[in-house]
Amino acid sequence: MIESKIFTPCQIGPITLRNRVIRSAAFENMAYNNSPSKDLFDYHTAVARGGVGMTTIAYAAVCQSGLSFNGQLWMREEIVPELKKLTDAIHAEGAKASIQLGHCGNMTHRATCGCMPVGASSGFNLYSPTFVRGLKKEEIYELVKDFGKAVNLARKAGFDCVEIHAGHGYLISQFLSPYTNHRRDEFGGSLENRMRFMRLVMEEVMKAAGDDMGVLVKMNMHDGFRRGMQTPECIEVAKELERLGAHALVLSAGFVSKAPMEVMRGAMPLKTLAHYMDMKHFWWLKALLGIGGRIMIPTVPYKEAYFLDEAKLFRKELSMPLIYVGGVVSREKMEEVLDAGFTGLQMARALVHDTDFVNKLREGTVTCSGCRHSNYCIGRMYTLEMKCNKCVEDLPRRLRKEIDKLEKA
Repeated sequence: MIESKIFTPCQIGPITLRNRVIRSAAFENMAYNNSPSKDLFDYHTAVARGGVGMTTIAYAAVCQSGLSFNGQLWMREEIVPELKKLTDAIHAEGAKASIQLGHCGNMTHRATCGCMPVGASSGFNLYSPTFVRGLKKEEIYELVKDFGKAVNLARKAGFDCVEIHAGHGYLISQFLSPYTNHRRDEFGGSLENRMRFMRLVMEEVMKAAGDDMGVLVKMNMHDGFRRGMQTPECIEVAKELERLGAHALVLSAGFVSKAPMEVMRGAMPLKTLAHYMDMKHFWWLKALLGIGGRIMIPTVPYKEAYFLDEAKLFRKELSMPLIYVGGVVSREKMEEVLDAGFTGLQMARALVHDTDFVNKLREGTVTCSGCRHSNYCIGRMYTLEMKCNKCVEDLPRRLRKEIDKLEKA
């Protein structure tokens, strides 16, 4: 067994994790018809068995209007029993269970969310594509209550922690960013006003979480483009979250609808993305990808721990626990992250490639993940369940050629 700080316990609010590795809330696309499935159960149970301190069930909408995919969870009473079976299984493997709660805002379509998409402001979202209606004040306050209700359902389902999604261009992020928030009332304009929705949500969440649930918040360190939020404003957001009592922050960056590869880095495998897309609903996007896909989704260079330098700026400004996320795949870099003052670290692609990765690290049989960051798992997850290309036997030749090229880049 390898001795390392990686495998020592850590604290997130009232919750103690057996080690400092957390499976991040990367979208699995395994909640078919917005409900738990055997695939979701088997995957997260395997990750827990594989040695993580905590695994995070990805994006769960706090209400129906917050859904952006049919494979996402929608928090409601009827799915609690199946979620409880999942958390019981995770706990039986010695890990803690977290669930990411959020609202997608304008990144959806009527066919998915059951209504005209809503956001911080009215407009048109090319990502869907669809017209978007700005939320009315009374609707904002109802959504705040939905976050609190979702936390209570998470407790009932046996989760130890919740992770509030306030980044990546989802609804809270849409209120925070001047790129998507053009409101002229008390929810728009100054940063103080743009933080108002986040503040109301966090006050409701912390009240619902009480003294027995951990609360993490995933937030942006920058949006990834000129008209979005930049690092200085994001540090002020982080300080406000610390004041509001969040137990830990997960420091990320990027905007799914504007700068998606800022989140994940590397290149999007465009042939893979187009291959798996539903022609009935996404014919227009397939056509655009064929014409100018690399302009739509430009490559952002990948290097291990690509957010670390920026995350250290937040570490200097805050005293609360911070969780690092962003391209960590080796024991050496994981230890560097922890030595820099981060309480824990999150990873996803390494655990999609091999659910036993953490156990193998501790046993000393590997020192680095075999993931080569071709982003095949990302390219297919918008249509099918997230899976590593190494686990797909019948991968078409042209896709295998694309993936091999990206892995060698």
